[in-house]
Amino acid sequence: MDKTIQLRVRKEIDNRSELKVLKLKGTLISKGFTQIIHIADQDEDFYLNSFSTSPDCKKQAEDFVLDYISSHDLGDTISLLSPVK
Repeated sequence: MDKTIQLRVRKEIDNRSELKVLKLKGTLISKGFTQIIHIADQDEDFYLNSFSTSPDCKKQAEDFVLDYISSHDLGDTISLLSPVK
């Protein structure tokens, strides 16, 4: 069964951060972690981005996201949420 990974993304961000977020999403798809990323409103400040990945790739995908957030200085823009039960 696929595992869902959720990201919380700030709505109000500058253009440079927006490009970094788009690159993250594109890289998740191109690396084969997922085929589609779903976007929904969480509240007036954040979007919820979620995607499903195979159980074998879940830890690798989470580690990739955390490394990307850290290396691209996106800690105030994106956060990895706890797994969906």
